Amino acid sequence: MSEHCVIFITAGSKEEANKISQGLVESKLAFCVSSIPKIQSTYYWEDKIHVDKEFLLIVKTRQDKYEALETWVKNNHSYEVPEIIALPIEQGLPAYLNGIDDWVAKD
Repeated sequence: MSEHCVIFITAGSKEEANKISQGLVESKLAFCVSSIPKIQSTYYWEDKIHVDKEFLLIVKTRQDKYEALETWVKNNHSYEVPEIIALPIEQGLPAYLNGIDDWVAKD
């Protein structure tokens, strides 16, 4: 299994995206969070289809930080059920992956 992962999180506003991004990096749960503004999300929730403008956060971190990161996001996100989806990083520039390891402490 890969030691590193990318996590996708959506946020409903720029303020919330900034709060989550900064909070995850400051708490050393993430090395870097990239924010993509103005995405359109179409999804099924509470018996109907919704179309909303959101921000997509792309979080780079370690696999062993996922549970703590998930808990932090659930406690700090405005959504009842926030999108938190992790994908393993199978390959990456070693210097960048080392940067993740240097900032996000190994468990």
